[in-house]
Amino acid sequence: MKTVKEISTLTGISVRALHYYDEIGLLKPTEKSEAGYRLYDDEALETLREILFFREFDIPLREIQRILEDPALNKEQILKMQKKMLLAKKERLERLIADIDRILKGEDDMNFEVFNKTELEELWNSLSSNMTEEQKSIFLEQYGTLENWKEHFLKNASSEETQKIYAKVVEWYGDKEKALEASKNPGNSELIPAFQERMDKVLEKLAAKKGQDVNSFEVKELIGEYDFLSKKLYQMEDVRTLMLQVAKAYQENEKMQKVLDSVHGEGFTKFFGQALEAFY
Repeated sequence: MKTVKEISTLTGISVRALHYYDEIGLLKPTEKSEAGYRLYDDEALETLREILFFREFDIPLREIQRILEDPALNKEQILKMQKKMLLAKKERLERLIADIDRILKGEDDMNFEVFNKTELEELWNSLSSNMTEEQKSIFLEQYGTLENWKEHFLKNASSEETQKIYAKVVEWYGDKEKALEASKNPGNSELIPAFQERMDKVLEKLAAKKGQDVNSFEVKELIGEYDFLSKKLYQMEDVRTLMLQVAKAYQENEKMQKVLDSVHGEGFTKFFGQALEAFY
């Protein structure tokens, strides 16, 4: 049996975090000593290791608890799931390293084209086919015909400024194929409002924490849930780059602050931005 302090020394996780895991039922001690000290056996340590693997991907604690308590998942399945997640992260890092190597070799020709003409045609077809008739009518009123609207879209999408925006989108999704797939398959339209509603509830809870230390477990847990919902909503494996840009905007853009603060209270937007920055 090991004490909380011994486990903290062994794993690097704080005593406070272990106490919190106990409080929320994520990792209960195996038993308690006569003096009331928490004690953990090897099986508890194995569970803690699984928790720490999932935390490496910033998965919310409640989601980790749901996974660990799922009777349909055994230890082997959980490990396979974690291995798959680690491999995806490894592939993303390797792509970034390859890009840096290419630039260092002088092979970066500063070509800003991200999506070529064929790919932009695919984006247009996807955009137009996923729109409702009401949405289409707005553009038809502005451009007259479908062909005029398409011509305007392709011309605008081919510009250097728009291609730079596409480059950011590709960066958020990890690679061009995933960004294109997400654009062509925007997901179940019925689920989107549900995710947005859950995100709004997270923001309401976060607003109640305004003024609290952004590094506290309570704040980080809420941001972790927001991270999870963002990945589902935007169909991204990793939203870190996107969220850090959002965090910067929330702390610097007065117009954004005015809009969000009007909903969640003065000072909320900056607090939210700081909490995002601390989490990532």
